[in-house]
Amino acid sequence: MAVEVTVKLFAILRERAGAGEVKLELPEGARVRDALRELGPLAEGLPLVMAVNREYAAEDAPLDSGDELALVPPISGGEALTAHARVTGEPLSRDSLAERVRDPRAGALVLFEGVTRDVERLEYEAYMEMATEKIAAIVARAVEDHGLCAAAAEHRVGDVPLSEPSVLVAVSARHRREAFAGAREIIDRIKAEAPIWKKEVEGGKGRWVEGVRP
Repeated sequence: MAVEVTVKLFAILRERAGAGEVKLELPEGARVRDALRELGPLAEGLPLVMAVNREYAAEDAPLDSGDELALVPPISGGEALTAHARVTGEPLSRDSLAERVRDPRAGALVLFEGVTRDVERLEYEAYMEMATEKIAAIVARAVEDHGLCAAAAEHRVGDVPLSEPSVLVAVSARHRREAFAGAREIIDRIKAEAPIWKKEVEGGKGRWVEGVRP
């Protein structure tokens, strides 16, 4: 069964296509990368950011019939989007986050992964709106302060089983010194400032982990 997708185009992409959107018919099980392949030279040579149904998405994101795929070229200053933050109840993907910060200018990419250890699972609760805004501000500040090419951070809420990631930070920079410093600052500030709470659960019993005042 075919998957019918509307692809929204902007700026240079719209000019190349001669239209603001195109319709694609893709095979069942198609992903964003399949749509990009189908578009061929239209998207060639641009560091694009993709969004599916108005949510930023990686190339391995699945597509369903009726989905709207937007291709976002570099914004007005000529720079690619450099900062990303998300708080979600879904499992986190290392590969997807790393793809968000890949940049042709970068000679270093650092990925930090915080995982559940020692206990059966962790339960995370967050003031979602404030946590998302706070993490976004932390990431944007790190990009500016350390001269990063790009940076991204995602934090999971809800149940996080043993060995699964609860927080990911990805950073790209021209050199490793800046990349490591930026990643370290982002994760340290998230743990200190974002309104997110953690409960350790073992054998059906839970204990809130003692925190600090932001």
